[in-house]
Amino acid sequence: MVRKVRDAFGEMEVSEAVFYGAQTKRSLDNFPIGTEKMPKQLIEAFVMLKRAAAKANHRLGTLSLEKSTRIVDACDQWLHQPDYQHFPLVVWQTGSGTQTNMNVNEVLSFLASDNKVTLHPNDDVNKSQSSNDTFPTAMHVATVLALTDRLFPALERLIQTVKAKQHQFADVVKIGRTHLQDATPLTVGQEFSGYLAMLEKIEHMLIQDMDGCFELAIGGTAVGTGLNAPVDFGDEVAHALSRYTGLPFRKTDNHYHGLTSHSQLVHLHGTVKALAMDLFKIGNDLRYLSSGPRAGYGEYTLPANEPGSSIMPGKVNPTQIEAMTMVCSQVLGNDTTISFAASQGQFQLNVFKPVIIYNVLQSIELLSDAMDSFNLRCLSGLTINEEVVKASVAQSLMLVTALNPHIGYDKASEIAKYAHLKQTDLKTAALALGYVTEEAFDQWVDPTKMI
Repeated sequence: MVRKVRDAFGEMEVSEAVFYGAQTKRSLDNFPIGTEKMPKQLIEAFVMLKRAAAKANHRLGTLSLEKSTRIVDACDQWLHQPDYQHFPLVVWQTGSGTQTNMNVNEVLSFLASDNKVTLHPNDDVNKSQSSNDTFPTAMHVATVLALTDRLFPALERLIQTVKAKQHQFADVVKIGRTHLQDATPLTVGQEFSGYLAMLEKIEHMLIQDMDGCFELAIGGTAVGTGLNAPVDFGDEVAHALSRYTGLPFRKTDNHYHGLTSHSQLVHLHGTVKALAMDLFKIGNDLRYLSSGPRAGYGEYTLPANEPGSSIMPGKVNPTQIEAMTMVCSQVLGNDTTISFAASQGQFQLNVFKPVIIYNVLQSIELLSDAMDSFNLRCLSGLTINEEVVKASVAQSLMLVTALNPHIGYDKASEIAKYAHLKQTDLKTAALALGYVTEEAFDQWVDPTKMI
């Protein structure tokens, strides 16, 4: 069954099973490109925005109480039981996201109307608004919600596991490595403290960067002048959104910037990328240190979650690390897309908005999932092969560094070279060269005093 819908271009037919109207149908027909749909988080943010706009319009005297209430009820109805079949549009549409804004307007006007009162998607739901200020506003709201609901909780769970590992292995002395070569010793706990600092610093940076996304472009309408919107509309919408979400949204201090620039999202995603790069580094360290089990470093053991090979029986691979680092690679690519897209759109409007928010939200979602999976299925079950670690420390030539203050760099270097050439240990080499006594060597070369 179909029903007839109309817009400025004329009449069309849509299925009775969907709530959208003519402009959404035209977008479906005109942009059959790819399978990447507008993110669910963006649709949710849009509905929250329309709810806030209806309240602001009534408060400022531009929308009747009945119409405002109907729109708010329609938004609450959908937010309580979200049904995304009514939002079928792909990312690859107009660069301002106009079709998605109208998709939301059409669905909400349908839900808010009945036999007694019909609400218009443009005149009522979109009142005092433009796609040019609603879409960037929804971009910021969606990003903040994705960070607070997904990324920060996942990051905090990972931080707690790293803290636990730091304390668990605080006294395990291991050999350090720089340039993939042996270096002086440290503890496994100290190594993990570096990972912990990475994650905690990134968490702090993200909290700082998120502040820019509390600024909303709403109230600027078409080009930033606020044409057809009450003077205080942006402030009222921001306040209504803050009351609904509990987050400190505020109107931007310059609507022209809010429409034409996405510098806040570029900056924030740069920090998201930095998180991905730190996760990549942590993952690679653990991948190398667990390599083997007999022909690699073999110092750490990762949980065995599934068979690692279809041909080699008993093989176990670092699959969780591989999955996480692939996600990190995707985030790096997303950052390039976001950076380039943010440079586009001439004069008063950036017209690459859909691809920017698609990539921002994808990075946040993928990293959140990847951190949780890595944390639960890999890091939590990581163990240390202490015998292998002790053997590596005992065999290391870089313990000779402890002799520098006593016999000088050149003699210490000669001891290391002699031990390496003769395939012996440092103590034997030092005694053979006559540079130290056995008692002095034992006193000075103690890995537990070098950490």
